[in-house]
Amino acid sequence: MIVITAPTGQIGSKLVATLLQQNEPVRLIVRDPGKLPAEVRERAEVVVGSHRDRDVLDRALDGADSLFWLMPAAPTASSPYEAYVTASIPGADAVVRHAVPRVVIVSALGRGSQIYAGHISASHAMEDLFRSTGAHVRALALPTFMDNVLRQVGTIRNGVISGTLPADFRMPWIATKDIAALVARYLLDHTWTGLDPVEVLGGEDLSYQDIAEILTDVLSTPIRYELADRAALKQFLTGRGVSEAMAQSMMDMDLAGERGINNAMPRTAGNTTPTTFREFAAETVKPALAR
Repeated sequence: MIVITAPTGQIGSKLVATLLQQNEPVRLIVRDPGKLPAEVRERAEVVVGSHRDRDVLDRALDGADSLFWLMPAAPTASSPYEAYVTASIPGADAVVRHAVPRVVIVSALGRGSQIYAGHISASHAMEDLFRSTGAHVRALALPTFMDNVLRQVGTIRNGVISGTLPADFRMPWIATKDIAALVARYLLDHTWTGLDPVEVLGGEDLSYQDIAEILTDVLSTPIRYELADRAALKQFLTGRGVSEAMAQSMMDMDLAGERGINNAMPRTAGNTTPTTFREFAAETVKPALAR
């Protein structure tokens, strides 16, 4: 039995589809089952509730062979450590109580960098929490998601993509479909052991200027990059209800990116995933703009 958290998200929805195609027994923890496709509801076990809840986790992890753990950031949390570590304690406790053999976690690059990085630093602490359970753990250390570009569909329609990094600063990017494929590989393999991190650099290193140029080409319309101000972005986030601590954590993560927290590892064939941003733009961004 494979237990999946966040099954309606960008990674989880793709992961569930892959596992069901392999006819694996899957149990999903989900707040709103109505967000699951009808076929998924018919074929998977569904446990309704939050994976922050002890009772929900006890139902979900009973007899589980593996667990996929993804903790979405809580925008109103008092700190990133509350959002990632404190919120994951019920999950780690349940892994111990139910002796779950294997756990796969979504985390981030930069472990050991000695750069404070807000959400990223908290995700590294979350890894350590699950490593303390006695389960075999694979923490997927990931770069920036290509899919985050979809948050800017509205401004892209107006010919602009923005960010707070220098236009020519390159860093690794990954498509969530490649993350889901990697997670599926580990969940379908019931033989691996140990606590090894899996550091992944995604499809390629890109700057925002590169992204603007690729979008210009794929969309056949001029897209330019505009440099945004971190202080103004933080003010915008808090104005939308994000807590002061979590807004600052996002800025800390962004600044750590500019300091190179994602750029320390050399790229190899082994840590490169298949999808390029050009492919992602054609397959995902262009259809999103057409809707």
